[in-house]
Amino acid sequence: MGAMASVLNISDAAALALHAMAFLASKPDRRLAAGEIASELQVSEAHLSKVMQRLAKAGLVKSARGPHGGFVLGRPADEIRLLDAYEAIEGPLGDNHCLLGIPTCGAKRCILGNLAEGVNSRVRGYLTKTKLSKLSDVFANE
Repeated sequence: MGAMASVLNISDAAALALHAMAFLASKPDRRLAAGEIASELQVSEAHLSKVMQRLAKAGLVKSARGPHGGFVLGRPADEIRLLDAYEAIEGPLGDNHCLLGIPTCGAKRCILGNLAEGVNSRVRGYLTKTKLSKLSDVFANE
């Protein structure tokens, strides 16, 4: 997950949280070590660990230490929305209507018309209605 320009302004940490949660959902019968998750997602274990701590604080994952330690979902996959994982990292999803990431531009109306509002609404809708259980096949099961 390299830093690429994107119209959707989702932070690396939030994107990592969404992917890590989907990966955990794809392996419901296993505890996954941070190193295994980091390797699958091709990110640093240090960065992943910070994200997993935030998800654990929100109750979305549970962790256990030791040789048989690792992470599991904090509750059933059909009870966790993508929005829950996003908001555990970013806080409440606001109605920021600027897809260009400009906090205040001073224009009387948006140069993108109502496109920004429509995209934000669709993203919010998807994150709200999509449960982890719907993503359990995103990562190939070996």
